[in-house]
Amino acid sequence: MKKWLVPVIIIALIAIALYSWGKNFNNTAVELKETATRSWGDVESSYQRRNDLIGNLVKTVQGAADFERTTLTEVIEARAKATSTTIDANNLTEENMAQFQQAQNGLSGALSKLLVSVERYPELKANQNFLELQSQLEGTENRINVARDRFNGNVEPYNKHIKIFPNSILAGLFNFDDMSYYKADAGAENAPDVDFDF
Repeated sequence: MKKWLVPVIIIALIAIALYSWGKNFNNTAVELKETATRSWGDVESSYQRRNDLIGNLVKTVQGAADFERTTLTEVIEARAKATSTTIDANNLTEENMAQFQQAQNGLSGALSKLLVSVERYPELKANQNFLELQSQLEGTENRINVARDRFNGNVEPYNKHIKIFPNSILAGLFNFDDMSYYKADAGAENAPDVDFDF
């Protein structure tokens, strides 16, 4: 064998190994990121379902002519703000997710106030449409929680894949940034104060 052929073969083998490593890293990162991005779509879909149900709930409550208009206005405005706050699935930064969560929290607060106010309206509490919508909203809140948990579960393998060495080198070269987890609201670890002073 010619002496100059050995270095060429070694260089070719190294190039093939590097190409294979890069290809495998990239393809796995793309697959993991797509899974996490799809699961974020499930989170948004669950919130959209809640927003749609709230619209129907508000229409049902508006039928009660003497119902508190300010409470309904707060729910309508919070729903409009929540539906206008969206995140591009390719830009799931902590700041964007915090802004999204803030809008959803505003809607949750207004909705809670609405549901507490309903207690003073026996005709609404007996309305079958209202009861059905209220039940669907409760189920949707559970769906939202499950979707957020699944999203976090799908972000973890992607983040691990791009952060471990030597993958972290390629992640920088191929512009794979880590994804933010969905976080609990500030203070969620504290038990809420319950006030029975009506």
